[in-house]
Amino acid sequence: MILPIVSYGQSVLRQKCEEIDQTYPDLNKLIEDMWETLYPADGSGLAASQVGHLIKLFIVDSKEVFDRMEAEERVEFFVGDKGIKETFINAKITKYSDDLWIEDEGCLSIPTLSEEVTRSWTIEIEYFNKDFQKQTKTYSGTTARIIQHEFDHTEGKLYIDYVNPLKRKLLNSKLIKISKGEIKAKYKMVYGKS
Repeated sequence: MILPIVSYGQSVLRQKCEEIDQTYPDLNKLIEDMWETLYPADGSGLAASQVGHLIKLFIVDSKEVFDRMEAEERVEFFVGDKGIKETFINAKITKYSDDLWIEDEGCLSIPTLSEEVTRSWTIEIEYFNKDFQKQTKTYSGTTARIIQHEFDHTEGKLYIDYVNPLKRKLLNSKLIKISKGEIKAKYKMVYGKS
């Protein structure tokens, strides 16, 4: 089932999420619904908080990004993987590389906007997959960027928090319009401040 994505301005996007265990009600259905929600919105990641669940859960599909890229771009943006399609539960990023890069980011909860964000090129992350098997993995490039973006959602952070104050001020009127539903997404959303 396609779920409505929560827009900027809703308090759920600014709250820290809780860890869960395998007994979380209808967890497999929620994960399945999140995947169904991600693709029509043309996203590469989605956090549970973006669909109204304050739990440490997010999904990432950098494989589709990899598949759409030209060969030269793949060499530049992917190192060590050809993209992943993975579910992350109770994730903790344990290492961030000092090697940084700047790239445009957008967010399904902040439709029509994107800004340059500085992220670590490589991360190490511990998490449980959808079968609750513990994982420790290292990711780089685009995959690491998407993971960092989605992980931030579980911490109540948005990519705009990394934008310099002047640019942020310039974005403010558009952010207000998004929260009021005056700027609409092409996918199902819940607008308004809460």
